[in-house]
Amino acid sequence: MAIGGLVEGSSAGGGYSGRVTSFVVLSCIVAGSGGILFGYDLGISGGVTSMESFLSKFFPDVYHQMKGDKNVSNYCRFDSELLTVFTSSLYVAGLVATLFASSVTGRFGRRASILIGGTVFIAGSAFGGAAVNVYMLLLNRILLGIGLGFTNQSIPLYLSEMAPPQYRGAINNGFELCISIGILIANLINFGVEKIVDGWGWRISLSLAAVPAAFLTIGAIFLPETPSFIIQRDGNIDEAKILLQRLRGTTRIQKELDDLVSASYTSRTIQHPFRNIFKRKYRPQLVIALLIPFFNQVTGINVINFYAPVMFRTIGLKESASLMSAVVTRICATVANIVAMVVVDRFGRRKLFLVGGVQMILSQIMVGAVLAAKFKDHGGMEKEYAYLVLIIMCVFVAGFAWSWGPLTYLVPTEICPLEIRSAGQSIVIAVIFLVTFVIGQTFLAMLCHLKFGTFFLFGGWVCVMTLFVYFFLPETKQLPMEQMEQVWRRHWFWKRIVGEEEEEREARSIALSTT
Repeated sequence: MAIGGLVEGSSAGGGYSGRVTSFVVLSCIVAGSGGILFGYDLGISGGVTSMESFLSKFFPDVYHQMKGDKNVSNYCRFDSELLTVFTSSLYVAGLVATLFASSVTGRFGRRASILIGGTVFIAGSAFGGAAVNVYMLLLNRILLGIGLGFTNQSIPLYLSEMAPPQYRGAINNGFELCISIGILIANLINFGVEKIVDGWGWRISLSLAAVPAAFLTIGAIFLPETPSFIIQRDGNIDEAKILLQRLRGTTRIQKELDDLVSASYTSRTIQHPFRNIFKRKYRPQLVIALLIPFFNQVTGINVINFYAPVMFRTIGLKESASLMSAVVTRICATVANIVAMVVVDRFGRRKLFLVGGVQMILSQIMVGAVLAAKFKDHGGMEKEYAYLVLIIMCVFVAGFAWSWGPLTYLVPTEICPLEIRSAGQSIVIAVIFLVTFVIGQTFLAMLCHLKFGTFFLFGGWVCVMTLFVYFFLPETKQLPMEQMEQVWRRHWFWKRIVGEEEEEREARSIALSTT
């Protein structure tokens, strides 16, 4: 056995029958499109904050620093508390919203949370496009955050529960692909509207966020609920059986249905999932639900997502070139997302985590080294080296996009049993929003004070998280979610924790039977 604790011997899909039907594909396309909302916001926020017309209207101090105050370090030109509050306020709202979303998703279903999230996101988009002051911009960000808190909590659950086990990785990775497509669309729109002479192009960028939100909201009205939730809600096994047959394209679904019913009965005995997830038997799921999204954010990926145009302007590219550079990096990420969808169920989660981790470590070190050698506090960087940084950033985002990007949403949802699944996913999204907020608040200040050392810091974190995967994350490919508990009993480390829990339970049972 490898030290990471690979699970042996489970047949593909856990012995379940079925295939990927058109019904599954259409349902998952509609639900997965919610990732476009998150991606569009990440891309738009970074793009508009590099536009001179937007900065001069709402952040004049930053605009004057950017235009050439020679006493300001190159690394500090965009360092502004108000600008970081604009960027990061969304994530505080999302953090709070995702905790409420857990109750809605568990009680009223995955589709209900998707509908709420899409509707609130549309309202936020209207305030962004019509903004006349910073307060309207902040309201825009808060409403978008609430919407994303609901959609990001519910959509990965929906995708994992709808997908056949042997294709769960590819289908769930569609959410990250949609995030990447959303960022790419946003970058292209930013690049186009920046050329509007009158300087109101940023209004188009902010208001068009309503388009993917409207598609998701209208589509969600017609989405079916997942078989898992139908059984959990009211125990209607017949309805779940009919839906499962339609999803799998076969009548031979009894084994999968039996596992869903068993998992549902177990979940009904759990009254307080947030309290129960802290029990010893769920310790592996809790640790991974906390650390995987934390590590996802300390890769430095959101430096690229919402500060890419700002960063490329910092190192000397002009407004239009910096926006196009963000487009180029996102095209690389989108291609890598597609690669991940193709290979994740063949090669497994661990291999993608490890390969992507090494790729990101080398990229961060190389960017730090180039900036240390060629980019000082004052004066510009030679264009050749600015484009070298762009190439290295493309390698970095590709490494993230076929590893930590999609797998952050996949692994925590598939390892949590039904009784704590909604709570576990809320923890994942809450951690993402919390750490994204912290990075959003501190990155520009870090860049100002640590300069090129910022990228060495992120590279160090990627080393830590790659070691965590190697030692503590077991392989879960093609294993049904209802049979996932076996990976912990076979893992070199986690079996000591969950095994002791089972021994204590058996000992108590024996003691009670003898009294």
